[in-house]
Amino acid sequence: MPNSTNYIAMAGLALAVVAMAVLIYHMYAMRVALGGVRRRLDTQDGLIGGGAGGAAERLKSLEAGMASNQSALERASGRLAELEVLAKTDVSRVGFVRYDAFEDTGSDLSYALALLNREGDGVVLSSIYSRTDTRTYGKAVKAFAPAANASDEELRAIELARNSAS
Repeated sequence: MPNSTNYIAMAGLALAVVAMAVLIYHMYAMRVALGGVRRRLDTQDGLIGGGAGGAAERLKSLEAGMASNQSALERASGRLAELEVLAKTDVSRVGFVRYDAFEDTGSDLSYALALLNREGDGVVLSSIYSRTDTRTYGKAVKAFAPAANASDEELRAIELARNSAS
């Protein structure tokens, strides 16, 4: 009759062989699974990173670029604000009307010239030509309205200036 110690030893050996087989199987299965994960990570690094250095380097590069863009945007915004202030006082609206001030003169030698900014502030200059002399007048304009009485030609010059720029 076999010895019970032999049965125990044989059972232990069988258990060890099964454990070893399970361990080898799991190691192989894990290796395959980890290889798949590694391939996915490499693919992701390639897609995000766009080359050597991987995704971490690419993200650092993108962050540096964003900081540079933010700085450039702040400089451009500051410059735009300066230009907006200048544009408010810039003469950007001009209206010019030529006409005959007197029936005995021809060639439309008299004129009204409106020089206005965006807000409609500026001047309207008039030059009235006659056979004996020429007279020049200037009138202030505020919000597209002359500060003093204006002739039809001066009002037409102001209206042309109003419509000349947006």
